Amino acid sequence: MSLPNFFFFFFVSIFLSHGVSSSSSSSSSVPSVQTLNTQPPKFFNPKLPPRTLSSSKKFEGSSDLVNLRYHMGPVLSSKPINVYLIWYGKWAQPQKLLIKDFLLSISTTDLRAAPSPSVAEWWRTVSLYTDQTGANVSRSLVVAREFADQKYSHGTHLTRLTVQQVIANAVRSAPFPVDHKHGIYLILTSQDVTVQDFCRAVCGFHYFTFPSLVGYTLPYAWVGNSGKQCPEVCAYPFALPGYMAGGGPGALSPPNKDVGVDGMISVIAHELAELASNPLVNAWYAGEDPTAPTEIGDLCEGLYGTGGGGGYIGQVMRDREGRTFNVNGRKGRKFLVQWIWSPVLKACAGPNAMN
Repeated sequence: MSLPNFFFFFFVSIFLSHGVSSSSSSSSSVPSVQTLNTQPPKFFNPKLPPRTLSSSKKFEGSSDLVNLRYHMGPVLSSKPINVYLIWYGKWAQPQKLLIKDFLLSISTTDLRAAPSPSVAEWWRTVSLYTDQTGANVSRSLVVAREFADQKYSHGTHLTRLTVQQVIANAVRSAPFPVDHKHGIYLILTSQDVTVQDFCRAVCGFHYFTFPSLVGYTLPYAWVGNSGKQCPEVCAYPFALPGYMAGGGPGALSPPNKDVGVDGMISVIAHELAELASNPLVNAWYAGEDPTAPTEIGDLCEGLYGTGGGGGYIGQVMRDREGRTFNVNGRKGRKFLVQWIWSPVLKACAGPNAMN
């Protein structure tokens, strides 16, 4: 995942001045949302300070935020996309269920199960991306298998290479098949695990495994739980930098009351969108260097609704308990996920757009 820089906000203002809207149907009226109470959520557009980073390299790649092009590589068009989940470290069952409900909400198209604006409608923007045959990114995603690496097989500090070795361990010990055509491998590290560049430059990343390490080329993503390490960076806007204490707006209330995991979900959404549209880093990205691409999530980093930019995250919703969200999921879940660049609108888009 690419972390935002101040340059981003200038471009967001340009994007929005050209009329950002959803890639799916949207309305300016308050949507029907499954809640424990009958009052509809309220829209608001909070202005918050930007995240702080100790590194000046805010993006993992180019700062070219406009020239998104197709480079002839594959997208994840298989139906369904099989997600192989690796829970690295200690995870509570409610945390696992929350993340899996988000993943399964991508395919929950029944409005009775997940009312608009929904996670499935958010994923529609991702599904607009195609390969050279015209095949779209699949709208169907399943959690194919799970593996719990509770004994920290590669220790409590991982590098980008040992992340791949964790995948190799899962494949070689046979809980996971080799699914290079239909599968993606998602490694989630618990809050006591440190990872190379985590909090300093990235909150997550995606790439593909090296045959020399894993034996196969497999698309994968890693995302870490920042709850105890750097929530003000990777669980933003549910935590704010320390210098804001006692002044200015407060942090937003997470929709599921777990700052670390709620923050992870937006990062997971970001990485899955980019993994689906650029799995082998030779499909959809901006810039000329595939080792440093700017992708469809990077272009809309920090934007969650209409009117975002200049420090504003955009129009989002707040329920009666004060919890902030912009999409609905299965089982009455609510999530706050960033918008994605639409190849049709040539702008950031999300299902909660108000114009």
